Amino acid sequence: MNYILASASPRRKELLKQIGLDFAILPVCGEEHTSFTVPQEAVMDLSRQKAEEAAKQRKEKAQEEVIIGADTVVSLADMILGKPKDRQDAIRMLSALSGKSHKVFTGVTFVIFREGKKTVHSFYEETEVTMYPMSEEEINWYIGTDEPFDKAGGYGIQGRCAIFIKEIRGDYNNVVGLPVARIYQEFMKLGIDIYEKK
Repeated sequence: MNYILASASPRRKELLKQIGLDFAILPVCGEEHTSFTVPQEAVMDLSRQKAEEAAKQRKEKAQEEVIIGADTVVSLADMILGKPKDRQDAIRMLSALSGKSHKVFTGVTFVIFREGKKTVHSFYEETEVTMYPMSEEEINWYIGTDEPFDKAGGYGIQGRCAIFIKEIRGDYNNVVGLPVARIYQEFMKLGIDIYEKK
């Protein structure tokens, strides 16, 4: 089986490497836009768009191939927080998250080419994160690190923002950007053995 990650995210790349998956990277550059307003539906739609876009770019597909698309959103009281547009947007997001619990949803889509057929399988993983209160000075300091600007909700749990994380209920890797344990379980359900001998 040939595996393709439809993402240039270094975090997702590292997480897939951790489970020993041999894969190629095919980043997609399309607009991240969805008409869905429910976080679970939005992340599955965004991940599906990425996987389908990568599938279209593959001119020569392997006989058996899985393309993995993923997207992550942060949700506070059912309001979706994507990547901040600018400094003010990052301040707004971090101020809203300060001292509260929020949810992180990662949607994953597999576009599978096997035995001459194409199938699409999507799912999402949900994790609850509680942050300590952040002062205005702490928010400004964190924004000054430039970490918030390419991350949903304006923070990266694996970076300097870790000092503001009070509690995580669920999969830590999901918050980083890819629920690899769930990916493995979904592969097994679909009869895809990532450790099969080549």
